[in-house]
Amino acid sequence: MNNTKYTVGGLFSGVGGIEKAFQDAKFDILWSIESDPHCCRTYRLNFPSHNLIENDVSDTANYFNKPIKHKINKVDVLVAGFPCQAFSIAGYRKGFSDDRGNLFFAITKFIDQIKPKAILLENVKNLETHNKGETFRTIKYELEKRGYMVLHKIMNTCDYTAIPQNRERIFIIGFRDKKNSDAFKFPKKVSKEKRKLIKDFFEAEAQVDTSFCKQYDKTFYEAKKLHAGIKLKDTLYQWRRVDVRENKNNMCPALTANMGTGGHNVPLRLVKVIKGIKIIRKLTPRECFSFQGFKNIKIPKNISNAQLYKQAGNSVTIPLVTKIAKSIKKALATSRKS
Repeated sequence: MNNTKYTVGGLFSGVGGIEKAFQDAKFDILWSIESDPHCCRTYRLNFPSHNLIENDVSDTANYFNKPIKHKINKVDVLVAGFPCQAFSIAGYRKGFSDDRGNLFFAITKFIDQIKPKAILLENVKNLETHNKGETFRTIKYELEKRGYMVLHKIMNTCDYTAIPQNRERIFIIGFRDKKNSDAFKFPKKVSKEKRKLIKDFFEAEAQVDTSFCKQYDKTFYEAKKLHAGIKLKDTLYQWRRVDVRENKNNMCPALTANMGTGGHNVPLRLVKVIKGIKIIRKLTPRECFSFQGFKNIKIPKNISNAQLYKQAGNSVTIPLVTKIAKSIKKALATSRKS
């Protein structure tokens, strides 16, 4: 068993999902960088021992030029779930022409300075095919130019963990040492029998504020169509602008940043029927975090649900990243054995 403590630094850390996953895989988290103050509040509340730097990743002069504002130590692994809206099918898919897409090049500046042994980048699956594959080829080229052997794989949360969320993401892994790259193996899929049920992630209704139901009562602008389409308990539905979509096969749809803000992809469930009237509500922020693998997450006071939905939707599925982190750790250990 490899007990070596490898170190991690995180960029675009959000609420710390990737860092939590690597911590669960027994890595030491040296620092994380996040600019969103709402995300930072949630991150600090849940991981107070982490060195979270509230600052803009793209402002690299604060880290590597004099005078240095924040101390950034070198780490073994650099991780980043960099902004995906520029590549997402749900957005405008502008890629590098979008300022958010260009944030990838801020990551390369950190790589140039830190030269980590390994890197992990996470993004939406559309990154691979964006602009006829040219965007991904550019990313791969920039990493290989810096001496990294690049591996990548699109992985779905429900295929590799017990969490029933249909969430496909691309994971890009890079190693400076070919021995590490050759030794790395992506996690294997798990059997469907091990998958938990959607209802396992619901809060007890007595703990759920009734406000989560009010938006979908008879005052909903398409109430008749919504209530006719939602028929079963213990499953999830989505209002897709003009109709209802049932998420079959015991799946939660991919959680997004605009859940609960009037967006068309809000996961909904039938709570109960009282005298023929259906009580329908959206998932709570805590339930969304649970579908991402956060256990007993602490919610900051005086923070809007819209911000919490955004944080959950932009995060990663912790158990999946933990498996990848363990594979990275095992691969890194081959250098010490040789």
